[in-house]
Amino acid sequence: MEPEECRLRDHGYRWSTCYPAVMSVTDRYSFRMVTPADFGLLLEWQSRPHVRMWWSTVEPFSEQKLEDPRVRRWIVSTAECPFAYMQDYTVHGWENHHFSGLPRVSRGIDQFIGEPCMIGNGHGPAFISERLQALFEGGAPVVATDPHPENAHAIAAYKKSGFKEFGPPQETPWGQILPMKASPQA
Repeated sequence: MEPEECRLRDHGYRWSTCYPAVMSVTDRYSFRMVTPADFGLLLEWQSRPHVRMWWSTVEPFSEQKLEDPRVRRWIVSTAECPFAYMQDYTVHGWENHHFSGLPRVSRGIDQFIGEPCMIGNGHGPAFISERLQALFEGGAPVVATDPHPENAHAIAAYKKSGFKEFGPPQETPWGQILPMKASPQA
């Protein structure tokens, strides 16, 4: 029987096909733009306790948000099966953003793994690293992120991906954050 927490049947996927017993972090990741057809999957992921703990559901996804040119929203998949959400954004797109002191064209990132069975297997650091490389190749001099200071799992994943803290925890309009950033390897 399929584990309830990893079932994607309602979205056209079968757990046994998408999440075999052994899935290596060497499997390649794909990033496709979020579409309105993904709203149900994203809502399901956001309703899960491990996501709700750190990710606000106050602002649900909408077609209007998808049109915001400051933010690029992605569904992350491996073996053609979606398991995570990721977004990258211009840090200079909001007045007084906590990363506005970073160089022009710097990007910020946020993400969550929606499928609980994919947590703790190294997928977070792996797909974050892959996306970082694409952002650097696209010209970003710095990529920043802002996990909650008590989210030890996210902080560890970011550190494995090359992020370093660059300031103390602080309060922002988006909640408490620990500022972290990564730069291209020389």
